[in-house]
Amino acid sequence: MKNFYRMTEEEVRLKINGSSKPLTDEMVLANQKKYGPNEITEGSKKSTARIFLEQFKDFLVIILIFAAVISGVLGDIESSAVILVVILINAVLGTVQTVKAEQSLNGLKKLSAPEAKVLRNGVVIRVPAREVTVGDEVIIEAGDSIPADGRVIRSASMKVDESALTGESLSVEKNACIIEKEVSLGDRINMVHSGSFVTYGRGAFLVTSIGMDTEVGKIASLLENTSDKKTPLQKSLDSFGKKLSVAIIIFCLVLFGLSVLRGESIGSAFMFAVALAVAAIPEALSSIVTIVLSFGTQKMAKENAIIRKLQAVEGLGSVSVICSDKTGTLTKNKMTVENYYVGEKDIEAENIDVKNIDVKNEEEMELLTFSMLCNDSENDGGKEIGDPTEIALINIGKELGEDYKKVRNKYPRASENPFDSDRKLMSTAHNFGSCNLMITKGAVDVILKRVKNIKFNGEIREITENDIQIIEAQNEKYSQNGLRVLAFAFKKIKEDENISNESERDLTFLGLIAMMDPPRDESKSAVGECIKAGIKPVMITGDHKITAAAIAKRIGILDDMSQACEGSVLDGMDDNELMDFVGNISVYARVSPEHKIRIVRAWQNKGNIVSMTGDGVNDAPALKQADIGVAMGITGSEVSKDAASMVLTDDNFATIVKAVENGRNVYKNIKSSIQFLLSGNFGGILTVMFASFAGLPVPFAPVHLLFINLLTDSLPAIALGMEPHNKDVMNEKPRPADQSILTSDFLKTVGIEGLIIGALTVTAFLIGLRSGNGVSASTMAFGTLCLSRLVHGFNCKSSKPVIFTKKFFNNIYMQAAFIIGFVLMTAVLTVPGLQNIFKVETLDLWQLATVYCLALSNLVIVQFVKFIRK
Repeated sequence: MKNFYRMTEEEVRLKINGSSKPLTDEMVLANQKKYGPNEITEGSKKSTARIFLEQFKDFLVIILIFAAVISGVLGDIESSAVILVVILINAVLGTVQTVKAEQSLNGLKKLSAPEAKVLRNGVVIRVPAREVTVGDEVIIEAGDSIPADGRVIRSASMKVDESALTGESLSVEKNACIIEKEVSLGDRINMVHSGSFVTYGRGAFLVTSIGMDTEVGKIASLLENTSDKKTPLQKSLDSFGKKLSVAIIIFCLVLFGLSVLRGESIGSAFMFAVALAVAAIPEALSSIVTIVLSFGTQKMAKENAIIRKLQAVEGLGSVSVICSDKTGTLTKNKMTVENYYVGEKDIEAENIDVKNIDVKNEEEMELLTFSMLCNDSENDGGKEIGDPTEIALINIGKELGEDYKKVRNKYPRASENPFDSDRKLMSTAHNFGSCNLMITKGAVDVILKRVKNIKFNGEIREITENDIQIIEAQNEKYSQNGLRVLAFAFKKIKEDENISNESERDLTFLGLIAMMDPPRDESKSAVGECIKAGIKPVMITGDHKITAAAIAKRIGILDDMSQACEGSVLDGMDDNELMDFVGNISVYARVSPEHKIRIVRAWQNKGNIVSMTGDGVNDAPALKQADIGVAMGITGSEVSKDAASMVLTDDNFATIVKAVENGRNVYKNIKSSIQFLLSGNFGGILTVMFASFAGLPVPFAPVHLLFINLLTDSLPAIALGMEPHNKDVMNEKPRPADQSILTSDFLKTVGIEGLIIGALTVTAFLIGLRSGNGVSASTMAFGTLCLSRLVHGFNCKSSKPVIFTKKFFNNIYMQAAFIIGFVLMTAVLTVPGLQNIFKVETLDLWQLATVYCLALSNLVIVQFVKFIRK
């Protein structure tokens, strides 16, 4: 990278153009041909068709497709149809979610100014921002967006808002001076960057980089090279699918071999093995997980969190580290007056007395009045115009009951000496009836060098060295707490006197006003909730270390300054050193987008699930790199929203805590659904295996499996995914990133419950064989398995017994799923007209009662087992 900020104007011109003169039309064309258009280029995008086809890459899905094809070839059209329908539905759902195309680069384009004023052939003209090229001299003033990166060559009190790029909350004062040493992006005060805008003053700059070579362009490249991360659930389900597929294949091969050895034809044995595979694989698992996550997104949308990527719902529940931007995320992103210092008193802003004026607090009223008069900002119906620090001064006046417009009308400005970056002062003259006063504000050290007197307790006296030391000590205290401080002074002047630099001497010191971008009201409690839930909050900001640390201390992120560092410290570390380093740091200041990504990766490499929150362009790559990227909906840039998995519509850090709670509950409910599906399928597998080893007829017809998959699998599983949420999940620590759903305890539970369901189904099958024929036995086994699974939905609501608790009845969806399933199953078993369709016999009352009793026994036995295990 060329360090243009370390070069003179002449050196920059020669470096980029080979000439010290402004561009001519011929030079513009040559540079446009050399550097290309000033725009962000897009990488190739996946087509919808490709995204759809990628939904079929899962190993479990491939096995199912193979089973469906074989079933169709062998004449089992029903099984083939149900498998293909379920797979197709899941692929469509997955495509709809994935086709939310990545629009980060489109968002970056929106930051570019539509037009720019450039000097060409010695004349200032307007051109589309796309046509700005390297070497152009661009003229800018307050309100202008900056179309490219460049070296400042002129500045008249120019301030630029770079928060979207650097994260710094205050506008940066720009000048044309050379910077001798290497500095970070946020400290290059003689450079301007595409995507930022001018808030005050005017100036000009030489374009040094355009398009993808700008800082915004580099962020676009980072986004292109940053891949989306799978959530723990996705990884766990992928692992589970492969393991289950291998187990099913082994089971099917064993049973296929046994059937052939027993004398069955190869075709019949193969059909039997395929039937077992269909019974074993939970085809609806992916669809049910997607549906449950969709319901989770609806709930979170009502709580101000919009989910862009479904898996983010569950992923939030796994988060163990939240790396948060400061400006606009933990803070209000609005400069606010915090303290007044007047009459040797440090007064919190809301406590300043401007109502009951008397001799003792005359200075307080004057300080408030002077801060609104020596001020160029406006706030018209909520539309704020001007420097953020000046806006803060008029806003606090309004909160205290003093309308700045009335104050300015009462004491109109007679003349002024505008702010200048060299003087670091601003002065205005006003008529106060009995006298004319010049009000001066500026940096504390500059004001103190120009004061002769001090106003104290209503009297003006000569300022002493002790007075100055007290003021400097107060200023130091404010600064250490991350506050920005302005000093105010005044002096009497002659009527109609035009104030100048020479006028700003022999001033009377009045007081200090300290301000900052304060924490959100909810940030402290939200941080406390995170810590309670075992989540480490980390602040990553482009702002200054002292400011960042002050905010972090106030909200509970930082305990000691040893836990704070600047981004430059990371430059000398390799990835392994950074992994060891991040565990001890809670605040990172003056960081670049590359630093943010490295910090996120370091936590990920330590085995953590990381969420990154932010609102600026500079946050976008880290939002995409993180497992869960969280953008701010109100103050957030389009880039950050497009790169994130979740967007907070209220920009409230506390909403993340609610999202984590929702995520943990969603994961818990999904796990219950998976437990229900696996234990029920295991019961069916055990029944088929028992019949095979015992040399008995096949217990289920293909249409039975169709009925089970579409009804007794799906409805209760979805209902379990909609279990009411429980706040107790926030008392648990985040689960390890590498922890599979298939923990030993979970597998034991599935095994025990599947064994109970299988045993009850086999019992029904044997009773049916003794009292009737194979069709009767198959009917009783089918009825018992279906009804047992419907009842089993209530078993899966909790790891504890729920049969005599309110929790047993707290899910209306579960009750509806049970009633629908029970009515349909009873109709299949009792209505003669359904016999041929479902390949069953109409059961007599004794057989029907047996089926019902065995199915209900599942609830009693499993609840008793839970009681014993607990």
